[in-house]
Amino acid sequence: MSVSVEPTSVEQTENTSAHEAEALRPHAEDAFADELAALAVQDDRPRPARWKLSPWAVATYLLGGTLPDGTVITPKYVGPRRIVEVAVTTLATDRALLLLGVPGTAKTWVSEHLAAAVSGDSTLLVQGTAGTPEEAIRYGWNYAQLLAHGPSRDALVPSPVMRAMAEGMTARVEELTRIPADVQDTLITILSEKTLPVPELGQEVQAVRGFNLIATANDRDRGVNELSSALRRRFNTVVLPLPESVEAEVDIVSRRVGQLGRSLDLPAVPDGVDEIRRVVTVFRELRDGITADGRTKVKSPSGTLSTAEAISVVTSGLALAAHFGDGVLRPSDVAAGILGAVVRDPAADRVVWQEYLEAVVREREGWKDFYRACREVSA
Repeated sequence: MSVSVEPTSVEQTENTSAHEAEALRPHAEDAFADELAALAVQDDRPRPARWKLSPWAVATYLLGGTLPDGTVITPKYVGPRRIVEVAVTTLATDRALLLLGVPGTAKTWVSEHLAAAVSGDSTLLVQGTAGTPEEAIRYGWNYAQLLAHGPSRDALVPSPVMRAMAEGMTARVEELTRIPADVQDTLITILSEKTLPVPELGQEVQAVRGFNLIATANDRDRGVNELSSALRRRFNTVVLPLPESVEAEVDIVSRRVGQLGRSLDLPAVPDGVDEIRRVVTVFRELRDGITADGRTKVKSPSGTLSTAEAISVVTSGLALAAHFGDGVLRPSDVAAGILGAVVRDPAADRVVWQEYLEAVVREREGWKDFYRACREVSA
């Protein structure tokens, strides 16, 4: 006997007032609704059950391209095409998808956009933490109903995973390896048998066609809550790498900073790419432990210095330039952000940063202003 889980819907009302409050960070399916709609119109390829788009269109949505009618699809992920194709293909099978990588490799970003393109809803999300309970993955109870009437369908509170199973949609589990091991293993039956027992009711929820799950995990969290071999076998693992080149990372940072700037109503900063390239270069050299020309070895700080952190540094600099500067992104606008990203351990990281400043930045042609700005905030 199965238990039905009725889909919940959020009523959307249209307000034409110019003063209507907008979401600070819209969900992917809302922020890129026009692109998803254009792809749906042009998409004439076979679609798996309950998918909004075909696998080809999902990959095009993530990687970008130009449709036959001239519509430009902006890239959501800049990286090897094959990685995206494997991820999309996995979701069309009965295996779940695990996106693995170091911090800042866009795991959450890719997860959200995959769910948006496949199911049209990226909000069926379980956020993994050390305190994530089993109920977050299985189901919970409305205790007022439970005490008044005992176990019943009305008292059951479905988890995002249960809803995804019942509706044939894509569920997301963020930071899977931060979830306690016994809670992680709740997923084994769901992913292998495609069913979720509800013993209190003597019933079960069976996944309908279209259901799948995307999990993300951090390379740096190895040893925290390792996945059991039984659970790992239920996933197809796709490793998201760091950007291969400076230019690729500059492109990623520039695109994302532009999107964030528009959402925050920050004025566009002209010629900001030079400072973006400088931030990216500093992060890459400290991350790799060697300068771009391969001549000088440098010590690496304790932080990850990821692409995501570079985006944060440049966005903060953009706000400084717009509100307290002359509108041009300068070294003084990004220096404090870089210092905050590099120096996580006040003792060890400060030494690493000072050595890098004196041995590399000070001697680099065209970087004098940047060196002075970094020296001022480091004093």
